Amino acid sequence: MALANGWILLVAVAVVIIAIAVGLVIGLRRSARHRATPSAPIARAERLRALPSFRRAVQRRTTALAGILALGVIAAVVGGVVAARPMSSQTIQPVNTSRDIMLCLDVSGSMSDVDVEVLTVFEDLLDGFEGERIGLTIFNSSPVQVFPLTDDYDFIRTHLESIRTSFDFMEDIPEHWVGTLNGPGASLIGDGLASCAMRFDHLDDERSRSIILATDNELAGASIVTLEEAANYAASVGVRVFALNPVQGVNSEISEELVAAARATGGEAYGLRETTTVADIVADVQEQDATELRGQAQVVWTDAPNLWLVALLVLTLGFIVLMWRVRL
Repeated sequence: MALANGWILLVAVAVVIIAIAVGLVIGLRRSARHRATPSAPIARAERLRALPSFRRAVQRRTTALAGILALGVIAAVVGGVVAARPMSSQTIQPVNTSRDIMLCLDVSGSMSDVDVEVLTVFEDLLDGFEGERIGLTIFNSSPVQVFPLTDDYDFIRTHLESIRTSFDFMEDIPEHWVGTLNGPGASLIGDGLASCAMRFDHLDDERSRSIILATDNELAGASIVTLEEAANYAASVGVRVFALNPVQGVNSEISEELVAAARATGGEAYGLRETTTVADIVADVQEQDATELRGQAQVVWTDAPNLWLVALLVLTLGFIVLMWRVRL
């Protein structure tokens, strides 16, 4: 416990000491005055004082008066503590939820199942988001921004659901094909990642910026930007890339290239295996983001007078009861 105004307690103690000293001086003067003034003689007074009942009465009154004095002193000191504002401290380490997350999905045919799982996981996570901005960019032979970074979660949910259901291929031209086939080749990962990295705004603000990149990195065609160049650009603007690769380990050369690109940004590449799901990976990414955003530990002081107020009330009540019993 600490006191915000400790000097008030010192004043209260000083007042109590002065009050006791003044009381003793007044009491001694009155006693001397009574001894100097002749009093009316009472016959057999010594026999009265010797009676057990008289002694008990005197002892009870003396004890009660001592109790009143003690309670008054303690109540005055406790009152001083309350006036001095007792405070308690708590060490907290704030976690900032100012995150920007861009979902960057390779929508080539081999990635359909993974894309659906990513979209489903983020639909489920939306209820727990507060302050995070989510964006979605998809790519195949050309990238398309489905929606920019936003914290309008109803809007996000609508578009995530719309893109997810398009993978059921109930329409002649599914939504995830629109705009993503405007060029030769397929899975142009470098162009897709670069496009996703360029979607981040307000780069001067203190926010965590991450890309969830779902791709098998099986490039078919010539991209404008290489994967390495796109990763370097992402790192230069403070964007970390977390890659989800369903075939990591199958083709070691391709997998190692994706791992190197993700790690160059401060992120990581994950392989989807039998025991590892997209939800597991996203949870790990969120935990890393939370660690990245954890602020400096701070000591927060709050007023904590409750216990002292209760003690003061109890002492005051006891003081009043004793005063009434002694009839002072």
